[in-house]
Amino acid sequence: MNLKNNSISDLENLIAETICLKIEKWNLYLGDAGLARKLAIECLTNISKGTENAVRIALDSVKVSIGDGSEKLTLSKCIITAQKKDLENLLEDFI
Repeated sequence: MNLKNNSISDLENLIAETICLKIEKWNLYLGDAGLARKLAIECLTNISKGTENAVRIALDSVKVSIGDGSEKLTLSKCIITAQKKDLENLLEDFI
């Protein structure tokens, strides 16, 4: 795919249905969690640093509110290694 022909919304939709938070044995897709767009923006903002770095930086930048929002974790702490690789592959295919 060519980035010029794709929008942030296209990447957001791919992330929303592919990548999920892993909490115990429960999977919460980022689209349902309302985090897909933030992650798409962060990935594309850092894409010039390479796919692997863009994903790492993005996952460390996006925060997940826990409970009433007084506690926050980075998305990288809630995504399993296989999903990080899936995100790298998705981003490579997207650009």
